[in-house]
Amino acid sequence: MSLLFRDFAPGDETAFRHLNEEWIRAFFVLEPKDEAILNNPGKYILDPGGAIFLAEFDGKTVGCCALLNLGNGSYEVGKMAVSPVARGQGIGRKLLEYVIERSRATGATRLFLETNRKLENAVHLYEAVGFTPVPEERLQASPYARSDLAMELFLV
Repeated sequence: MSLLFRDFAPGDETAFRHLNEEWIRAFFVLEPKDEAILNNPGKYILDPGGAIFLAEFDGKTVGCCALLNLGNGSYEVGKMAVSPVARGQGIGRKLLEYVIERSRATGATRLFLETNRKLENAVHLYEAVGFTPVPEERLQASPYARSDLAMELFLV
């Protein structure tokens, strides 16, 4: 049994879309921004200087996480998902730790994410690796109706 993390490659679009649609539809509804990103991750994530990482367990893609370039060394952690069949094995935590380390290695200074408080396991994970709520005076409106919590992690 082996877990490995790798960069997104051509042909991974279907797995990336499926993993995200699965979790979003389980709790919320797909929103226009979701559709745009999932239909064209190259245009919305990779081309502007972001990255997508995939988690493979025994050769099957079971997780993903994207970094969207916000400029000035800041990246949004988004489109993070772990397949229901692979949950409970620490894959999400390991994937997030991998994304944080890759971000540090490339010179990122801040990671940002939006989530929903009802996703208690996700919120707990983000807090456990060091994310804290964005202070109210720096909050910006979210493009997602489901987002009710913004968090950040400074890497320097």
